[in-house]
Amino acid sequence: MENQLTRGKDWLESLLSLMGTPLTVDIDGFETVSDDSDSCWLNIDTSGLSQEQIEALIGEKGKNIDAVQYLANTILNLFQEDSVQSSYTIEVNGYRVSRYQELREIFDTAADRVKETGEEVELNGLSSAERKQVHAFFQNSTDLVTESQGQEPNRKLIVKLR
Repeated sequence: MENQLTRGKDWLESLLSLMGTPLTVDIDGFETVSDDSDSCWLNIDTSGLSQEQIEALIGEKGKNIDAVQYLANTILNLFQEDSVQSSYTIEVNGYRVSRYQELREIFDTAADRVKETGEEVELNGLSSAERKQVHAFFQNSTDLVTESQGQEPNRKLIVKLR
């Protein structure tokens, strides 16, 4: 995984430089709260940036950082053998860790509601990456299941009894 982390770091630093924001990327000792321990976490060092610059890097509802993460996962795995492909998570100023905790709360609330009422719960406004994460939360559930419905940008996640 060290080679994938180094490739990811080099690629992301080059992209940031091309964007006019030459920042360093930390790959050492970054702890995550995610269940995805196989993911290569690339933490963008935002020291020296203003709050406005950090917010612009993240984007409204994480759209900018999601786009960068999508590019990383697509480009860094392009033409790579399955054995060396990796999942990349781009972290900026604790956004991913904080959002992960929010998604866990949404997951817990939806699960409790479905179990109590027996009725489906719709989760709207989640990005594709967030829907994937919520699907992963439910994958080991014996009594609940999730499915995505609709088309972007109005795609939603449904939580229901199995």
